Amino acid sequence: MKKEQEEDLEANLAGGAEEKSEAAKPRWFTRRKKGILTSTAEKKETPEGLWVKCPQCNYICTSADLREALYVCPKCNYHHRIGSEEYYEMLFDNKEYEELFGNIRSKDFLEFTDLKPYKKRLEDIWAKTDLTDSMRVAVGAVNSNNIVIACMDFEFIGGSLGSVMGEKFSRAVDYCIANNLPFLVICKSGGARMMESAFSLMQLAKTCGKLSQLSDAKLPYISLLTDPTFGGISASFGMLGDLNIAEPGALIGFAGPRVIKETIKKDLPPGFQRSEFLLEHGFLDFIVDRTKLRDKLTQLLILFNN
Repeated sequence: MKKEQEEDLEANLAGGAEEKSEAAKPRWFTRRKKGILTSTAEKKETPEGLWVKCPQCNYICTSADLREALYVCPKCNYHHRIGSEEYYEMLFDNKEYEELFGNIRSKDFLEFTDLKPYKKRLEDIWAKTDLTDSMRVAVGAVNSNNIVIACMDFEFIGGSLGSVMGEKFSRAVDYCIANNLPFLVICKSGGARMMESAFSLMQLAKTCGKLSQLSDAKLPYISLLTDPTFGGISASFGMLGDLNIAEPGALIGFAGPRVIKETIKKDLPPGFQRSEFLLEHGFLDFIVDRTKLRDKLTQLLILFNN
């Protein structure tokens, strides 16, 4: 019995020695302390905006690749929403253009307050962006064809139509007439700006009246409808172009599909209010892919000039 106990003790000691020998060997990774001790400030996060996920097909690509593809999904051809700066860089020769009427800013005529005062809402947007309002107007050349382009920015209160947009639109028409230039408007808006009430609604008649002057001067007006174009825009100058064109898949209408469905209590046709649906029903002249917009616009300007 004593001999068996001595053998077990020797075996245990030998095993301990083996464990000690294994512990002494160098390891590729050693955790000296338990827990993650890295402070939040020192953590390396993926930079925001480095990757973009397509909302239609969930394809993920880098922002640089998407920019190179003119913000069109390489997999499903979904046209991502972009602002005036991206359109101007894409269309104008050498990305060179002169902005017009950039000094006009919105004013809170009615001292309107909803969730917060309209004046405070404007100040917050001016602090966050370089935009002065929901539309920018620029003059430049597209393949050596001079043109005035007015483009809406959805980032500024949903690209809403207010007194400043109406004034910029009107001055742009006057500039076109004075300089004998064609006029392109890139529409992207949720409709009239409720914070300006009647001042906003007056812009519908004002802009339509200015377009009649452009027509009398025999100068072309092209309306490019992008996603989304709704409300007062589609009810006024958005649908009054000599040519009404649109990007693929753009949502275009007056009231939204959900509102219409709840009102008529019926299911809507597939693709209702998309640009393809409007083209089929005669509301558009043609649909143009963003990657071909510059060449198509050049072709139109040459035809109008001739």
